[in-house]
Amino acid sequence: MTAQTVTGAVLAGAGVLVCVVASVGALVPRDILDRLHFLTPVTSVGVPLVGVGVAVDTGWHLTTAEVLFTVAVVALTGPVLAAATGRDAAEQRGLIRAESPE
Repeated sequence: MTAQTVTGAVLAGAGVLVCVVASVGALVPRDILDRLHFLTPVTSVGVPLVGVGVAVDTGWHLTTAEVLFTVAVVALTGPVLAAATGRDAAEQRGLIRAESPE
């Protein structure tokens, strides 16, 4: 085993561990607004660690660029989608007032 393979496996393993712990944690709360908090570690930490681990292990090729692009899209859009979902759920429950864009 090369150092590149070991480093890639450690990074990917850490990312998978973050995703599994966040998934198990999301089973505990009953409310959707509480469950959304467990999405953040997956999109902000788990997916980037797995993506970088795959990139390090496979080397730098065109497919590595595709993997890293996908990681960037998930890392950038994940928090935005979680915030939009939380806001919509809060509006439907009447916790916040729906505001129309002006």
